[in-house]
Amino acid sequence: MGMEIFEQVDEYIRDLVGSEDEILKATNDSVNEANIPPISVSANQGKFLQVLAKICNASNILEIGTLVGYSTIWMARALPKGGKLVSLEFEPLHAEVAKRNIDRAGLSNVVDIRVGRALDLLPKLKGPFDMIFIDADKQPYKEYFEWAMKLSRPGTLIVADNVIRDGKVMDPDSPDEMVQGARRFNEFLSTVSGVTATIIQTVGSKMHDGMALAVVN
Repeated sequence: MGMEIFEQVDEYIRDLVGSEDEILKATNDSVNEANIPPISVSANQGKFLQVLAKICNASNILEIGTLVGYSTIWMARALPKGGKLVSLEFEPLHAEVAKRNIDRAGLSNVVDIRVGRALDLLPKLKGPFDMIFIDADKQPYKEYFEWAMKLSRPGTLIVADNVIRDGKVMDPDSPDEMVQGARRFNEFLSTVSGVTATIIQTVGSKMHDGMALAVVN
């Protein structure tokens, strides 16, 4: 069974329950317009994050890695009145494009985009957050997760994207730093006693990857 069927099923699911409105489509298009790598989550993954935010009744969300704000909009739309989402982005261009997309979505009073190195910004944040989504450079994923734990409370949901890397995480000798960062994170997650965690494989328009989900005990 090839990737073509997975992509077709992804489209089938998207058309049924994960369809994008014009704002989300324009946000996705802004990636190419600004010559930014097309590494946003898929529509179905965005909807999945929105459902997760609803499940944990999140009113305070932290996102590490904004890119152009696509996943940001999906999650922010799950927030109740008065809810807030803080998103950290290293690249000024990405943050600039994201802010325009957030404004167009009418969420500028909900989303706070902060620009800088995440490991410098995280110590300045005040928790606890109800949901934390990690989707940034992979090498410091372990450190991001450690900070997520510090900014959490019992019941906080922590989600980390791109932790399977097309199955390459099974290769301990991979020369890919992104793969090694994901491997390091996965192995660390298996040792953390303060969370109940699992990893799910994902397939579809974003090929073969996975997400780690951890609930703080």
